[in-house]
Amino acid sequence: MPKRALFLVVFILPLCLQITLLSAQSFTNPILPGGYPDPSVCKVGDFFYMANSSFEYFPGIPIHKSKDLVNWTLIGHGLDRESQCNATINLVDVQSNGGIYAPNLRFQEGTFYIITTAIYQDAKTKKSGGKNFIITASDAAGPWSDPVVVRGAPGIDPDLFFDEDGRVWYVGNHKPKDPEFTDQKEIWLQEINLKTFQLMGERYSLWRGACDGVWTEGPHIYKKNGAYYLMIAEGGTSFNHAVMVAKSDRITGPYISNMRNPIFSSRQLSYDNWVHSTGHGDLIELEDGRWYMTLLGVRGDLNRKSNMGRETFIVPVVWEREVRGNGERNLWPVVAPKTGRIERHNPIIFDAIKAPSKKLNFTDDFQSPELGLAWTFRRVPMPNTLTLKDRPGYLRLYTHSNTISNRKRSHFTGIKQTESDFEFITKIHFNPKDDNSEAGIAVIQKDNNFVSFTLRKDKAGMRIEVVHKNKKKNTLKSHKIKSYKGVIKLKLVSSNDQYIFSYATKGKAYKTLITTAADLVLFSGFTGAHIGPYATSNGQNNLDYADFDWVKYVPRPRK
Repeated sequence: MPKRALFLVVFILPLCLQITLLSAQSFTNPILPGGYPDPSVCKVGDFFYMANSSFEYFPGIPIHKSKDLVNWTLIGHGLDRESQCNATINLVDVQSNGGIYAPNLRFQEGTFYIITTAIYQDAKTKKSGGKNFIITASDAAGPWSDPVVVRGAPGIDPDLFFDEDGRVWYVGNHKPKDPEFTDQKEIWLQEINLKTFQLMGERYSLWRGACDGVWTEGPHIYKKNGAYYLMIAEGGTSFNHAVMVAKSDRITGPYISNMRNPIFSSRQLSYDNWVHSTGHGDLIELEDGRWYMTLLGVRGDLNRKSNMGRETFIVPVVWEREVRGNGERNLWPVVAPKTGRIERHNPIIFDAIKAPSKKLNFTDDFQSPELGLAWTFRRVPMPNTLTLKDRPGYLRLYTHSNTISNRKRSHFTGIKQTESDFEFITKIHFNPKDDNSEAGIAVIQKDNNFVSFTLRKDKAGMRIEVVHKNKKKNTLKSHKIKSYKGVIKLKLVSSNDQYIFSYATKGKAYKTLITTAADLVLFSGFTGAHIGPYATSNGQNNLDYADFDWVKYVPRPRK
């Protein structure tokens, strides 16, 4: 072997081994990529469980399971039956950004509890209201019980705290009777009957927050060394989002604010930091005494936003005695103690053997008789939206007169976009009989913020179109297909801050239809983008349908 070649082998081989070891000994944030905000986590036996907000999407309240706090598997939803969501809790015609806010997941004596808020705005009066409710299950994967509304419980983002003396407490927020400024909120506490899920006894006002007190919400109570710690979100869920904490010797207060609040935020960082708007945390203690915080954040991939919206991240926590001149030595949580911020790359939490690499790719060839857990709908789907039985091995999506529009239930199902750069491909069999029938894929952020990439029949034949809606619909490209034979592949690639829309008819190579900026559906509101099959008859009533042979989604994480 030549000396130069030998040198390269000797030099490169250790380097490759070093890179492999570093990869095995580290993980990347976010731990739950895609629109999974407001994480709440608990530990049962050897496993961790997490619940997240779902807003107007159905099934609601996704629940993940993990053994290492890094790799999470979706195991079910707290709300997965129409009977749970069309009466007490309305996810049928709920407005955008309504629905399920900030579930709190806890486990006690063989039962999982979720307490959360459902927000609904009356379409006629425009009045909004919230219902705080509880569901339970013996298995986090479900089935979960029907919702029980906690009467007389104002506010959002409630918490259940199980104290050592057997008492159970409801912790919520509301507008104080004597607000000092606009949007001031207050954390309150009241005992709750675990049999009836109704409040009882005296109500206590606990805390109005640490700094400006704007939107004090998302409360959680923890107990350590006999003291009670009240941790909240504050500052609104944007760039000023933050985590605050207060402490008391009694659960009913009074609570003293940590002088070093906020204990975590991205306020001190540039707006152009790789992740911002960090907050709404939940603490978890490991068996070896270490602590971690799960919390939400927004990646700033493009224009200080991303299509994924608010995602779940994790940071380490230590407990330290404060240093004060008067000799007080209160114990407080210190979040991300080494850097004070969320890091992209992190040392693994558990042994590398227990931390396999994240499964980022998603493929569905629709061989199962049931739609997979990853698929969601904007609101409870209508009857006869789709079937996996009429043509086994295909997802048959029927057309409907509804289009993607305000508070409507369109025939769309999608998976969460998990990275800014990705490739999404599907193969469709579509032979409509009626004009205006349309099928393809859509990337939806909101009812008034989406892009569709579809095949549509008109009097002249079949057209392939890219339509963008942001308040108004705008056809970006419309092209007549001359040699359509009933089968088409659609491919959407997001790369270098661009969308590339291409298609391939039967037996043909891919053709690029149009290239656009990748900021068409950037995050606004509370949810991230979903991408998947879509079909409509554009106001007509017919029996047309599209058969989706398979879908393939390949995200490409940025460095």
